[in-house]
Amino acid sequence: MLCVATCNRADYSKLAPIMFGIKSHPEEFELEVVVLGSHLIDDYGNTFRMIEQDNFDIGSKLHTIVRGEDEAAMVESVGLALVKLPDVLQRLQPDILVVHGDRFDALALATAAALMNIRILHLEGGEVSGTIDDSIRHAISKLAHYHACCTRMAEQHLIAMCEDHSRILLAGCPSYDKLLSSHHREDYMDIIRSWLGDKVQNNDYIVALQHPVTTDIQHSIKIYGLMLDALLSFNKRTLILFPNIDAGSKEMVRVMRKKGIEQHPNFRAVKHIPFEQFIQLVCHAGCMIGNSSCGVREAGAFGTPVINLGTRQTGRETGENVLHVRDADTHNKIYHALELQFGKRYPGSKIYGDGHAVPRILKFLRTIDLDEPLQKTFCFPPVKDSISQDIDHILETQSALSVDLGGTNLRVAIICMKGSIVKKYSEHNPTTFEDRMHLILQMCKTAIQDAVCLNCRILGVGISTGGRVNPQEGVVLHSTKLIQEWSSVNLRTPISDALGLPVWVDNDGNCAALAERKFGHGKGVENFVTVITGTGIGGGIIHHYELIHGSTFCAAELGHVIVSLEGPECSCGSRGCIEAYASGLALQREAKRLNDEDLLKVEGMDVKLSEPITAAHLISAARMGNSKADAVLRKASSALGVGIVNILHIVNPSLVILSGVLASYYKEPVQHIISQRALASAQTIKVVTSDLEEPALLGAASMVLDYATRRTY
Repeated sequence: MLCVATCNRADYSKLAPIMFGIKSHPEEFELEVVVLGSHLIDDYGNTFRMIEQDNFDIGSKLHTIVRGEDEAAMVESVGLALVKLPDVLQRLQPDILVVHGDRFDALALATAAALMNIRILHLEGGEVSGTIDDSIRHAISKLAHYHACCTRMAEQHLIAMCEDHSRILLAGCPSYDKLLSSHHREDYMDIIRSWLGDKVQNNDYIVALQHPVTTDIQHSIKIYGLMLDALLSFNKRTLILFPNIDAGSKEMVRVMRKKGIEQHPNFRAVKHIPFEQFIQLVCHAGCMIGNSSCGVREAGAFGTPVINLGTRQTGRETGENVLHVRDADTHNKIYHALELQFGKRYPGSKIYGDGHAVPRILKFLRTIDLDEPLQKTFCFPPVKDSISQDIDHILETQSALSVDLGGTNLRVAIICMKGSIVKKYSEHNPTTFEDRMHLILQMCKTAIQDAVCLNCRILGVGISTGGRVNPQEGVVLHSTKLIQEWSSVNLRTPISDALGLPVWVDNDGNCAALAERKFGHGKGVENFVTVITGTGIGGGIIHHYELIHGSTFCAAELGHVIVSLEGPECSCGSRGCIEAYASGLALQREAKRLNDEDLLKVEGMDVKLSEPITAAHLISAARMGNSKADAVLRKASSALGVGIVNILHIVNPSLVILSGVLASYYKEPVQHIISQRALASAQTIKVVTSDLEEPALLGAASMVLDYATRRTY
């Protein structure tokens, strides 16, 4: 038996699609519905009736709200729910209780179920927002046995909270199942006019929904008043919904009535709107304003412009349709935001779902083994034996152990939080897998011993390696030709087991981008691209402050962007890749060709017979007037520049960072080609050379330092 408990109008919009899904499979599932919280309060629309209108049998109605709309009333409401819930759960004996979100009523449900040994499936855990809701959401996640989350970032947060990955389902938001399938209704204007009057036009009205922020009630009431003043001045037809039942809501309603909003001809104030109709109203609004999660979640699917006020949704993932006014301290600031957003349309965003959450959740429910032990376990990362909290330990420098596997050398470094290399070790990279793994562990153990003397506390190990890497599993999928016996290699497990430390692994190009994000030119930049110009060509893409890996972990293989269909053969087996023109190996190949044809040397150029020919000789010859060498370099620069222009047109970064030994040479030619070949809106994108001496080591360290200190990766 599955018991679905719903507390308010908002969580029912997420739970209803699942309830319909369960009800449609009576041969597999038995559904019980429990209703509590503000559903049963007249001031909030008696929204339990919409559940009955959806033909669900409500097995239990629990009046759990203690009126008062202040902090004490919220606590008393949780207590009252905990008094009433045991009888209901004892009678129903559900196998699984489905709980949604982050409301105080949901905390009471999860607490009661956990103490009564009832399995809990928590929806929308792992997300981040402002107010006490954040703490409640994470508390429910710790009580829950199973999780159905909406975004990849939420999934990663749950894993970081030590939840069992096998019990986490990345489903998407259930409300999107109905939202994406039904928002294109032919009768949408009838719905809009039924709420806002016959004269209202499509995209020419505002939806306002602002709730109290329970951790700063007085400030949230002030913002509410400023929002109403701005809306009055803006003079557009506005549908405003009453706030939820959190502490401070009574004062907000008092502010609304003091300003005469309910009697104002431009406003329609309502307590509840059925979700199907609310979808149409949000979809066709000229703008949505307030701090409701609907603005940062559901509205994004339609591309509706949103103004998010205050801190209630701080940390939520949002689409480009959301304009944040976190310090909404003046009427003019909110009014200006309305001027910027009203009437715009943005591309639809599917950050929170693709319309197929319910089938995934039902499939997940079918896999739950009710005979497995009820006691949940937590997946803590490996840790060393605890160290007593003496003054020396407190004063330790938090550091990462960084490993860089190159084609020639294997390097290990101790790197502190500020990006300083405390100590570095280097050895020739062995040619066999066994020798290489042995040397990595030996060098890491030496560094760990030295770290004690250097007063560095090693938080974990970050590994940068050539080839294609699955960072989620810590596995090298395919290696470059420069590193032998290095494909399908699990690095995380053996190294973590041997050292007793958590281990992170990524491609060297991605590590260079991470290094720039944390320590270099990319610090604080939302969208940028790093291009490594060395032996090969590689790089990484940072989009919305996040590293892009791609569906099969080969995003940002920038060296293999094809710039000519008939170009020279590349090491990847294709032709015309940037790497085949502009890499150090490609330039060395051309230098050798010119030297063999006796076309490389010019007067004044000293090339020793015993000295191997390299790209440096080609550059030197070009600078001394060798037209053949100059032609090779101009072709290489053009290939790299055109490839970067293609990248600009695909991901549209605000900055390009060139890294590696050839970066300083390529900077000016690449900037010139961008100014000539890119679209007008991309021609001013700046190209800079990296200031970081060890980007691979620093990027590997940043994975450790960001994860281990609970920052976002």
